[in-house]
Amino acid sequence: MLCQNCGKYEATTHIKRIVNGEATEAHLCSDCARALGYDNVFPDFGFNFSDMLGSFFNEATVGALSNGIVRCEKCGSTFNDIVRSGRMGCGDCYSTFYDKLLPSFERIHGRTHHEGKKANTSPEIKKLSKTEELKENLKQAVEAQNYEEAARLRDEIKKLESEDNQK
Repeated sequence: MLCQNCGKYEATTHIKRIVNGEATEAHLCSDCARALGYDNVFPDFGFNFSDMLGSFFNEATVGALSNGIVRCEKCGSTFNDIVRSGRMGCGDCYSTFYDKLLPSFERIHGRTHHEGKKANTSPEIKKLSKTEELKENLKQAVEAQNYEEAARLRDEIKKLESEDNQK
């Protein structure tokens, strides 16, 4: 779709306005959108991602730590710099300021140790997967018209299912 304003370029900005219950749409190229003032749609929100991250660190922590200023050996950032900007200066900042960052990480994430995902290797799960595997083999045997193999698999499935029902 071409820009409705200049008609030369592809429309990349699509604006829908509803005024007094009446909807109007405008499809503009980036140059026309910028010229008409649609380059910054949310100017009054004042949202800054680093402000949000910086708010996770409380100001009491900043004041308490300013007595003994420790700097990261690699980038020279202080803990106060990290608190104010909400960003680490480099990867080494994590180890340099680990003790000071730990309470904030606990507040943000709820814990500081990554648990990860663990496979469930319980016997019930193994039996279920064995049954599922046998059912898939049964389906393939029937499709291949190998009825003797299908009958054997059917009997084995019934045996496993009856063992499960007895528990």
